[in-house]
Amino acid sequence: MADDRQLVVSHAAPANAGDRFAYGLVKFVRFFADAFFAHRYGHRAVVLETVAAVPGMVGGALVHLRCLRRFEDDRGWIHTLLDEAENERKHLMTFIHIARPNWLERMLIILVQGIFFNAYFVLYLIRPRVAHRVVGYLEEEAVVSYTAFLADIDAGKIENVAAPAIAIDYWKPDASARLRDVVLQVRLDEAGHRDVNHRLADELGGGS
Repeated sequence: MADDRQLVVSHAAPANAGDRFAYGLVKFVRFFADAFFAHRYGHRAVVLETVAAVPGMVGGALVHLRCLRRFEDDRGWIHTLLDEAENERKHLMTFIHIARPNWLERMLIILVQGIFFNAYFVLYLIRPRVAHRVVGYLEEEAVVSYTAFLADIDAGKIENVAAPAIAIDYWKPDASARLRDVVLQVRLDEAGHRDVNHRLADELGGGS
């Protein structure tokens, strides 16, 4: 599985109004996530991964439809975005075995996912570049959160339990893998999604 040396921490500085909107929106959401979850990183992961799996599915579907309308090739975007959605779903299914959501968190998942899906769908229709930048910044914050998760595991504040069977099956680590190994891998995945979405935003080019 992943190790600490494989992660490159990076930040894409906002370059225009669209980027600044995306960055400000993500920081606004981060404030409320920190206030609600504090150091309950397992529960944070369960709720936020239900949201993180939305953009890839929305983007993949809309790119698919655009390619059908325009009779053009997708340049590998559909596969990339749907792989991202699947990867985020696996993160969710893994953390469900670590932190079971309570009734309030389940209600929050329904509310937040419903709002986010529709808002992201509209944003992707009118400003796909900004939509990808939002995801890039969300993933930057995910790297920060999982780094803090690791710090609490290393400090003994969170028990370093055995990795769930679903994580063993998906990432194919050693059978003795622990929670720390899983969080390292998830953090590496999020860094990859960060880089991909910032790259896709850059490929879409000018405008805000």
